Amino acid sequence: MYNPLVALIAAALLFLVLYWLFRPKTGVVPRWRRAQKLGERARSEDALKHIYSAEMDGDQPSIQSLAGALQISMDDAAEEVSSLVERDLVELTGHEITLTTEGRTAALHILRAHRLWERYLADETGYSEVEWHDRAELQEHQLSPEDVDRLSAKLGYPRFDPHGDPIPTADGKMLVEQGIPLTSAEVDSPLIIQHLEDEPEAVYAQLVAEGLFPGRELRLIECEPH
Repeated sequence: MYNPLVALIAAALLFLVLYWLFRPKTGVVPRWRRAQKLGERARSEDALKHIYSAEMDGDQPSIQSLAGALQISMDDAAEEVSSLVERDLVELTGHEITLTTEGRTAALHILRAHRLWERYLADETGYSEVEWHDRAELQEHQLSPEDVDRLSAKLGYPRFDPHGDPIPTADGKMLVEQGIPLTSAEVDSPLIIQHLEDEPEAVYAQLVAEGLFPGRELRLIECEPH
């Protein structure tokens, strides 16, 4: 038998459930969609960053290297490259992947965001050195160019991140690193650390534990073939 009160309660409960699911900004569905979009953006930006880094190192980025860097399948890497091609961020010629002008600008933005956030973590927070990279990896995808500009101004327009890597300027210029690899230094010569590689993480943690950091003066006392 139809009961108006039960029907009213059921309708109210249904409304509350729908409101909880679809409430603007804070509902389950809008938050899920934002998280999905952020995940897609993060993967695309990480792909651009990998391609840029490979080009700067003189390597040829490929779908295979992209799959390894992003820890995804070859099919997913190929799909990501296709998406970047459709957005005119990369060009694919045979197996060769190259950044377009727009793609290089986007890659430099994400690199700038990452290195500035590491600088912020080093100068303004109490996080340890081994946490900077991973925390910057998460934050870099949430910063707009305007956010990055404000962060740079707040930090006094730093030129290097805490590892000694140059920070790209707002117009995409990058300082050329000066210096030599430690393996090329002469024994018993005075040296100053200009750059400390933060990957792989385990090795970086060992270097930090030894008290090594950019700007630290040292002297090479021995060099062996291995």
